[in-house]
Amino acid sequence: MSVSDVLKKRFSVRAFRNTPVPQAVLEEIFTLARQAPSNCNVQPCRVFVVSGARKDQLKDELVSAVSSGKPANPDFEWDLKYYAEHRERQFGSANALYSAMGIDRTDKPRRQIAMLRNWRFFDAPHAAFFTMAKYLKVKGAVDVGIYAQTLALLMTERGISCCMQGALGQFPDPARRMFGLPDDVGILFGMSFGYADHDAPANKTRTDRVSVDTMVRFF
Repeated sequence: MSVSDVLKKRFSVRAFRNTPVPQAVLEEIFTLARQAPSNCNVQPCRVFVVSGARKDQLKDELVSAVSSGKPANPDFEWDLKYYAEHRERQFGSANALYSAMGIDRTDKPRRQIAMLRNWRFFDAPHAAFFTMAKYLKVKGAVDVGIYAQTLALLMTERGISCCMQGALGQFPDPARRMFGLPDDVGILFGMSFGYADHDAPANKTRTDRVSVDTMVRFF
């Protein structure tokens, strides 16, 4: 596929089959992703990929942490509140997802169950956690974002789906323990990935995009 075709095909998948991606394919993708650009070529991103029994262990620990009632304690600032048109687009995205799943806006119990699926990795066979040195702040986060997008495009090219998840950085303690992260390294966000369950209602979700005139001005 061309890059244009990949971009047109890719969307956030929130239901997966349990078929794992072959290790050789994983190594090929993550090897190619090293070509992603970064500020001054510092290449700050360090990725931890969990699969199989270790993934299931981490899933259980994350669900327990989220369900404990304790507040989120992300390694990086995640308390941003959207305003104006950004808030409208956030609502639009949530409405598209819950409508596809047949969940009414007022049905809080079902919405909470659907939200909890984030920390179950949407039943994906793999999850990646993107980490970086905390002192890098915004500059490092930009580099990690570019790297993650590169991974997403490489995966789509090979028929592998993914979902970027800020939620996987909100309760970092179980993952920090598993990965043995030092205090000066933080988990920025995560990504569930594998082969999509195309029959799942959640995967019927599509979101719109603003017009080019809204996003870009040519001078």
